[in-house]
Amino acid sequence: MKDLIAGFSNQLRHALEIGEAAELQKSHKNIQNVLITGLGGSGIGGTIVSELTAKECLVPITTNKGYDVPNFINENTLVICSSFSGNTEETLEAFEKAKAKNAQIACVSSGGKLLELAKEHQLNYIQLPEAESPRAMMGYSITQLLYFLHHYGLIGTSFKADLSNAAALIDECQTQIQADAEEMTNHFEGKIPVIYACDGFEGMSVRFRQQLNENAKMLAWHNIIPEMNHNELVGWRTKNESLAVVFFRNENDYLRNQKRIDINKEVVSKYTSSVMEFWSKGESMIEKTFYLVNVCDHVSYNLSQRNGVVVEEIDVINHLKGELAKF
Repeated sequence: MKDLIAGFSNQLRHALEIGEAAELQKSHKNIQNVLITGLGGSGIGGTIVSELTAKECLVPITTNKGYDVPNFINENTLVICSSFSGNTEETLEAFEKAKAKNAQIACVSSGGKLLELAKEHQLNYIQLPEAESPRAMMGYSITQLLYFLHHYGLIGTSFKADLSNAAALIDECQTQIQADAEEMTNHFEGKIPVIYACDGFEGMSVRFRQQLNENAKMLAWHNIIPEMNHNELVGWRTKNESLAVVFFRNENDYLRNQKRIDINKEVVSKYTSSVMEFWSKGESMIEKTFYLVNVCDHVSYNLSQRNGVVVEEIDVINHLKGELAKF
């Protein structure tokens, strides 16, 4: 896992090669909306892509993280089914329901049943390399989701240069990234992490929370500014030193949101002394997002080592799947 995190830039470059080599059928239907369906590490990729493309994509993108699909799905909907293993039962059921609605379906997977279905029904698909830790391979799935959106004429090609620049930035800053991750690890060790960021970076925040859950075996929570200023902020009224807060910041955060963060820090600091902020690097949204993802992945790994847990172990999830298999 540690090597995969440190080598994240190589994953992005390989993902670009896979996307460029993909042989996809042309669509002759008018795409009016997009549904990206997937869970876990595959699901959060859809959330991040919807944010990265919000100012460019010509149609609305909805993310789906369950068995069912929305009622609006029809023949003019592009449904992208993303499952790294290809055997995620919720995604497979969503696939069948989307197919019953005559949606245009494309698949992202390393194999499994989903890839079999894509080939059987002659659907567009992009095959990813196999891996033991799918959550460490998010760069692959996000890149292919972007390639699909481009293939169907919904976004341009700028994402390719942005991904390449993100890889170069992560390489250039890797020493600093690991040093910053060590500082953030110290901040969170023995605490309950509280993650705040501005709208546009919720996917990154959820990704960090999920990595803390799975890699470090820790509970954590996140919220987004300005939304949390209309509810959660009121909850900060009891001194609690077990909480450690990070505010993720970006130079392009909306001006009034930047001011909100300053005020929020003042409020939160009254109730816990463990408050820090962390600024992204990069020019584009893609660069900033992947820079933060890499920092946070390092933090989750570091905390797994501090907590004395096996980073790859997911016994409780396997137990859940085993119990479900009985029904």
